[in-house]
Amino acid sequence: MNRSFLPTLVSLAAVAVCFVSYAESPENPPEAESQKLRGLHLTGGCCHDYKMQKEILTSGLGERLAIDWTVVHEPDRKKAHAHQFEMLKKDDWGKDYDFVLYNICFAKEEDEEYIEGITQAHKDGLPAVALHCTMHSHHWNTEKKEWTRFLGVSSRGHGPKKAYQVTPIAKHPILEGFPESWQTPAGELYNVQKVLEGTVVIAEGDNGIKKQPVMWVNEYGKARVFCSTIGHHNETMAEPVYLDTLARGVRWVTEKNRKE
Repeated sequence: MNRSFLPTLVSLAAVAVCFVSYAESPENPPEAESQKLRGLHLTGGCCHDYKMQKEILTSGLGERLAIDWTVVHEPDRKKAHAHQFEMLKKDDWGKDYDFVLYNICFAKEEDEEYIEGITQAHKDGLPAVALHCTMHSHHWNTEKKEWTRFLGVSSRGHGPKKAYQVTPIAKHPILEGFPESWQTPAGELYNVQKVLEGTVVIAEGDNGIKKQPVMWVNEYGKARVFCSTIGHHNETMAEPVYLDTLARGVRWVTEKNRKE
């Protein structure tokens, strides 16, 4: 061996040892399989590119958090704005998951028993993150409005398709690192007719016509719920600011259960 290479080899070996020591140090333990969050992503319905969005959301969040995903996509086959997930008709449908991510659009669901079967799992403690048209789902043609209580607001309709400014209006762990103001690449600002008692709005959107809540948190029974009406367009959901915020939302809704 050429002795002139020995110092270089020794240096490289030292760097490798330091790297291994850092990677396996107590401050940076390897991610154990048991530490992964078990996430259920329910998606589908009318009016959105759910085929692409389920990839954007699961991969984007997966880059930020250790999540073992189960994805269930129910297309809006009848174009009637109502379709049911068969798995949600089981009494114990949520027992295998740490949280549920909803990105759905089924406005005209009228089956109160089906809706209450979904919300009961959350009332019993299953955390949830709800996005965009989830706020327009499951409550337009119902009397009991249990979905509205689960979400913490009532929303129908939206403004024109145009970008809008998002501004935090409260301090919250979900907003740590969020810009003072952020403009969506595209969008449609949802109308929120009523914010229920106990719901805390943490950010609002301004499309130049009016301001509306766009992010809020709610405690529904034993569960934490984080909601955001921001979404609709793929380019908005793919934004790092958006995905970073959702990741903090997942952390926040699930941390209560982990502490207990």
